[in-house]
Amino acid sequence: MQPARQTEFTLDDDDFNTIAKFVKTQTGIVLSQAKRDLVYSRLVRRLRALHLDSFAAYCRYLEGPQGEDEHGSLINAITTNLTGFFREAHHFAHLADSTLKPLIQTRQNLNRRLRVWSAACSTGEEPHSIAMVLRSVLPETGSWDARVLATDIDTDVLARAKTGRYPADAVAPVPAALKSRFVTSESGGNVLIDPKVRSLITFKQLNLLHDWPMSGPFDAIFCRNVVIYFDKQEKLVLFDRLADMLQPDGWLYIGHSENLLGISDRFQLVGRTIYRRIG
Repeated sequence: MQPARQTEFTLDDDDFNTIAKFVKTQTGIVLSQAKRDLVYSRLVRRLRALHLDSFAAYCRYLEGPQGEDEHGSLINAITTNLTGFFREAHHFAHLADSTLKPLIQTRQNLNRRLRVWSAACSTGEEPHSIAMVLRSVLPETGSWDARVLATDIDTDVLARAKTGRYPADAVAPVPAALKSRFVTSESGGNVLIDPKVRSLITFKQLNLLHDWPMSGPFDAIFCRNVVIYFDKQEKLVLFDRLADMLQPDGWLYIGHSENLLGISDRFQLVGRTIYRRIG
């Protein structure tokens, strides 16, 4: 018989607040009391793995000399990685028709440089979707310097993303024309994303609240379903930094439940959760 939730270990207010403060400082994610069960279920596996007998012991471990090695595991356990291929499909239609195709036309005699950032790429479905679109609209002739930067705070999901391998049912949302070109079936019920697509992507670990080593500028940034966990001040700072990373008139795609009202005046809303940098 499985123990009832929070009977194997006790997660009291002090321990929850310690963990919530750590997560807020490290990631910007705000864990309200409503997330107590989530924190318990995500971290109880860490207590077992470390052979600890309480959340109080886990908090002491985090603050002790060995705790630094555990920080990444805690963040990986807490962060939510809900994603999917061509999620919010209108973003990818806009990326192809209103972002990339016009840029290819105007830059064909110039630097032929294209840059897109997936800023919270999780297990890689989003950047692979971006790269499929990019590969599909790039001219067959001519040399283009086209890249997709894919970043996430969670090292575990990045490792999975780099493989380009997914369960067959995961690619169901991929448009048929792109699936036939860029997805190969494997034995065991998996599929592999074409190397021509994967070669466009660079995966890197990145905390959006810390320093960003890249200089940009990007033509488009996908930052979707991330800031719902941030407080207002962190949103103000983040979107100002994102604006700085974009080309003038560059494009920003955010999540379906997000908006920039009262958060940033550096973007103009031009479509459903689609913004363009002003100036």
